[in-house]
Amino acid sequence: MLKQIYNSILSLVIGHLTVFKHSFKKRVTLEYPEIKPYLNNKFRGKHEFDISKCKACGMCQKVCPANAIDIIKDENGLSEYNIDYSKCIFCGNCYYYCNFKAIKPSNQFELATSDKKSLKVTYKKLENTNE
Repeated sequence: MLKQIYNSILSLVIGHLTVFKHSFKKRVTLEYPEIKPYLNNKFRGKHEFDISKCKACGMCQKVCPANAIDIIKDENGLSEYNIDYSKCIFCGNCYYYCNFKAIKPSNQFELATSDKKSLKVTYKKLENTNE
């Protein structure tokens, strides 16, 4: 019983000393969201897609391990490009293997939402109406 009390007091003192020691060191955490974090140039955030560069080869869809990309083709090539960010693991395969540089990573990382449907993004090719 006396040994348990001694160990409890010792743990409490060690904990307080640890907090006291770290209170004089430089802070590691940021006050997010007031202060935005620094993102290096290799950060993989939400995709930026340029539908005019896409040739609908399907390479991004083939290399996506999460099956988050869906390409719909018509007789003129690409009709729709769908990406589901609720499935995406942001591995970067889609833009590493894109031969036409239609997909690029961005620094946008704030994708949290309570509406799962808003994480499904569709890019549609505009119809050329030359009448």
